[in-house]
Order: sequence, then structure tokens, then C-alpha cells
Amino acid sequence: MNLLTRLPAGAITEAPLSDRYDRVKRKLRVSLTDRCNFRCPYCMPEKPDFLPRPQRLTRVELARLLRLFVAELGVSRLRLTGGEPLLRRDLEAVVAECGELRPLGLERISLTTNAALLARRAEGLKQAGLDDLNISLDALDPATFAKLSGGRDVRPVLAGIAAARAAGLRLKLNAVIVRDINEEQILPLTRWALREALPLRFIEFMPLDGRGEWSRQRVVSQAEILRRLQGEFEVQALPRGNDPAAYYRLQGPGDHPAGAPDVGIIATVSNPFCASCDRLRLTADGALYPCLFSQRGVSLRDTLRAGADDAALAGLIRNTVWHKDAGYAAHPGYAERPIAMNSLGG
Repeated sequence: MNLLTRLPAGAITEAPLSDRYDRVKRKLRVSLTDRCNFRCPYCMPEKPDFLPRPQRLTRVELARLLRLFVAELGVSRLRLTGGEPLLRRDLEAVVAECGELRPLGLERISLTTNAALLARRAEGLKQAGLDDLNISLDALDPATFAKLSGGRDVRPVLAGIAAARAAGLRLKLNAVIVRDINEEQILPLTRWALREALPLRFIEFMPLDGRGEWSRQRVVSQAEILRRLQGEFEVQALPRGNDPAAYYRLQGPGDHPAGAPDVGIIATVSNPFCASCDRLRLTADGALYPCLFSQRGVSLRDTLRAGADDAALAGLIRNTVWHKDAGYAAHPGYAERPIAMNSLGG
């Protein structure tokens, strides 16, 4: 299927896709499946109720929506997520179809994954046109990793990281820190990432877990993470950009190479970055969530299947985005909603 043949002349609009707080949306996170081979407690419900196939977007429906977001609404970066997107057997084909949108304004195709199934597919994803990956790695210690993954083994993840590097894919590591589980992994992960010259970002435990176990007492804050790093490294704060992470340059003991990547902290709870948010989320069943903390989404799938043309779909998207809430910074607390992170996308 050639996406370019479906684009009418002059389809790109000058009006940016923005909300009522003047935040322009350039990034779309696309959940390809709500299924996952891990059972991370901060993401997956204990007894997940997965989408039946008829409720999921077809490849044709997904392609149409992505073309609309890029060509008419100005989205320039796509991040393919899950659940675990590597459970999609056709992932390479999806990446290649996304690549057909590059002449229409798409700049980057990214993937978020737990990397356990990545080793045998990294080269194919690179060949399909994938630009980079975010890989979840919450611990190096096998027992701690198992607690945060539902009993899984860390070794396939490390093999996936090695394969991605060998294939020439850029990557970042993400570590969600949960008190009383893996805060003691902050320094081991940092040392390892510096030695391996891999970018690492720590993420505060957010009130979006699939099991309702979140509390502020279990959040290891940005300030605490920094204190732990400062106990071993000289830490220099870097100027803040539009990235969700605040970045820090570390210098200190160890055999990490000169020019090692900076370490980031995503502090959604203790220091929200909502005022600069430029992201939207599309679930595997075609619901558009303008905010990570939105209580409900708007079904683009139902509108599409009812026969709406591109103009009607674009109008629905613009209206939904315009009414995006201020974000977690304006309404801090636990986000009660029917959708879990495995369905919304990381």
C-alpha cells in the first residue's frame, strides 16, 4: 500500500495542531498493541483484559490516520509503542509504511520496547527505516529486574540492547524507579550506562499504574535521585529544553569514557513539564488521548468506520486537542481512569 497515492494536492495545512494553552503538537505516540510479554507493576494490571482483534485498528486504518496526522496536522515524529510492539509480527512492515510519510513531513520514527525480543529483529527494523529506540531497563540485578517485570530474565534485554547497537540504531535507556523495589539500582544503572556510553533517563513512578498501587510515598523524586548521584559524581545541571527530561552531566570516579552521555530525569510528579508538552497518544483501538493523564479518549476508529472523510477526522482531532487539559501540574494526584499504561502506550 502506497500512502502517497492517497494524499490530495495541497493537503498540508498552515494552522498548527495546538491546544488552548498554545502548546503545538508535533509528536504522536502510537500504541500498536495492548499486549505485553512483561508484567511490570507500574504499567500492567494483574489480570489484563486485552482488546479483541475486531476492536483494534487495521493496518489500513492505522495508515490512514497516520497520514492525516503527518500530512495535514503537522505531526513530525512518530513513536511506536505498546504494550510491547515487538509482539507485532508485522512491525517491520508498519515501520516501512511510516517511512513513506517522510516526504510529507515526517522526521523521525522511534520505538519504545522492553527489548526482550529485539535481538533477532534489530537489523530488520533498521533496514525498515527505524531511527531510534527507547528501551526499558529498570534494574541490572536479576532478582530486582524480575520483581519489576513479572519474573522475566534481564539477559535477553541486554542482548537486545547489544543487537540494536550493532545494527546502528540510536537508543536511550529508561528506568522507572519505585521505592522499596529498585532505588538501590540508581547508581549501578548509572555506572553501567556511563561505561557503555548509553544515554540513561530515570523516570519517577507516575500515578498511572494498572494496579492502583501508586502513592506519593513510593515516588523516588528527582531531588532524591540527584542526591544519590551527587554522593558519587560531580553533577552539573544542563539548560532545560523541550524534552520531558532534565539532563545532568556527571563527572567522577569510574572508567566511563570521556564525553559519556548525560543522564536525564523525567520528574512528572515532583516537577511536571506539562507547560511545554507537545505530545499526543493514539491507542491500538484508535482512541486519541491528548494527555497522558486524560480520563478518557475520543474514538477516531468509530468515526473512521462510520465513513467520515479526512476533513471530518481532522476536525475531530483538532477539537479534541484544543480541549486538552493543562495536565498533571494543574491536577496532581492519582489518575483514576479505565485505561492502563499497557493500553495507552509508554
